[in-house]
Amino acid sequence: MTSEAAEIMEKLKDKKAKYEAIASSDSFVHLDDINNRIITEVLDPERYGRVRFQGSFVNQTQYFESNSQQYMPSGSQAPAEVQRLRDQMAQMQAGTDERIVLLKAEAERKYEELQVQLKAEAAAREAEQNKKYDALQLQLQNMMKMFQQSQNLPS
Repeated sequence: MTSEAAEIMEKLKDKKAKYEAIASSDSFVHLDDINNRIITEVLDPERYGRVRFQGSFVNQTQYFESNSQQYMPSGSQAPAEVQRLRDQMAQMQAGTDERIVLLKAEAERKYEELQVQLKAEAAAREAEQNKKYDALQLQLQNMMKMFQQSQNLPS
């Protein structure tokens, strides 16, 4: 085996290990499609419209059209996967709707608490102001009495 062939084989092995690791964790990648993907990535671009290792009469369009669904689940898996994702989205939406209702109720409760607190603080300030007003009113009355008494004094 030449050094170029050995190098290509090493690249093929590395790519295969990488894609097998991906395929084991990703349900959309199938092991059947890995070899085609690896050959396409490792080997140089094809010339004259042929696909290497597929014979002299297979062009890229013919070959790759047949593999265009390589990252989609197979026929029977696709509807189940779509349904699973729809169910997951519905659950997420229901959870989101429930959280919105709870957050809205919490916000309304806090708003009511703040309204009560503000009314209590306003009443306390008003009571304090009334107390000060009454004290000033009493002081004014006392001063008026003193003034009147000073006016009535014989001179």
